[in-house]
Amino acid sequence: MTLRIIETARVTPAVDSDSVLNSANSLTIPLTFFDLPWLLFHPVKRVFFYKLTESTREHFNSIIVPKLKLSLSLVLRNYLPLTGCVTWNPNEPKPSIVVTQNDAVLVTIAETNADFSHLSGYGQRPVSELHALLPKLPVSDDSATAFSIQITLFPNQGFTIGVAAHHAVLDGKTSSMFIKTWACICKQQLQNIPETLTPSYDRPLIKDMIELDENMIEMVRSLKGDKTNIRSLTPFPARELGDDVVLATLVLSRDDIKRLRERVKSVSLTLHLSTFVIAYAYTWTCFVKARGGNRERSVSLLFVGDFRERLDPKLPVNYFGNCVFPAGCYNRKAVEFMEEKGFVTAVEIISDLVKGLSSRKVETIAESFAEGFSFASRSTQFGTIAGSTRFGIYESDFGWGRPVKVDIVSIDQGEAISMAERRDESGGVEIGMCLKKSEMDMFLPFFNNDLQS
Repeated sequence: MTLRIIETARVTPAVDSDSVLNSANSLTIPLTFFDLPWLLFHPVKRVFFYKLTESTREHFNSIIVPKLKLSLSLVLRNYLPLTGCVTWNPNEPKPSIVVTQNDAVLVTIAETNADFSHLSGYGQRPVSELHALLPKLPVSDDSATAFSIQITLFPNQGFTIGVAAHHAVLDGKTSSMFIKTWACICKQQLQNIPETLTPSYDRPLIKDMIELDENMIEMVRSLKGDKTNIRSLTPFPARELGDDVVLATLVLSRDDIKRLRERVKSVSLTLHLSTFVIAYAYTWTCFVKARGGNRERSVSLLFVGDFRERLDPKLPVNYFGNCVFPAGCYNRKAVEFMEEKGFVTAVEIISDLVKGLSSRKVETIAESFAEGFSFASRSTQFGTIAGSTRFGIYESDFGWGRPVKVDIVSIDQGEAISMAERRDESGGVEIGMCLKKSEMDMFLPFFNNDLQS
């Protein structure tokens, strides 16, 4: 595929007489101990595909792009942190998000000759081509951009909106809320954000635990291993990807979930059998079986759960930032998931982890993250989850219809699995997997055939 950059624009927040930046030179939001674990991780990148056969160059440049820019400017009044950068003042004990006058979100406008139907499909697609639809997120030792956007035209086929977000600035729930808010403003041509979509920056609700901040920072430093500049914001080394790496989207229908749930019910009636637990357990066991190898090899799995309503006091539902707690099971033997009862074993493990989140103490968060990250390099397989079936990503209608597909492309930086609700069926799940093509060809038969057994 070829990609042509048409424009790189700076979209600033619309003028607002109530803006905090009108009365001060900058806005500073210190990172919390929920944000700090993600300080040096690579950006979270998602691409939204919008099918629109009347998207000619003229229509794209005169209608679509101007409407997207205008609505983005309006919504940024309430999402000022997205225009800023993560910085670490030498006089401060931890990094902050800093927004100054005239800061903006960089928006790249591009055009490609690629096949829209192929790239927005569910089959195997080259990750390199999906990355072409995503923006860069500039980062240096001293500064890390919070958010950037790329809008790409597929003439007479449709367009994509690719976003890159610094994980220390916002989690998946906040990122999804922003996209849906932007879409709402654009489609309904509103001047102000509905109260239900207005972000909360009430960070004093998170009790300031200095020791937790210090522990998180020390953990991040130890993971990077570079002691020459302990305040450097450059991320961990990127995973090198060959041209043979592909992303595929797998589907579990509502009936599939029901049948899988019945398999487990025949063994135990006390487990937490949510759609998330069933989908993760099934995908994980197929993944371990497909990898094969030494049955005694070490495997681990981890996910994070939203902790907003588990804090005391609870955080607002629309809290802006990170607020997730890790839950993982480490150093298990692959054979546990490869046997006939492997799926049930995985359900039991993930069910216990989900139920255990309610009793986790926030004081243990640094220790929990450190334990999980330490096994990432010590396990032959380390499964994690990106996304959620509760984010409602397919509700992001900018006025040209709902996206026909949404992919989390950044799962290519680890053995992560993405998860989202099915676009056209309540109760179903879409699962993204990123593997070498040879590995994907081995994995897919396990995933598809085991559903029929």
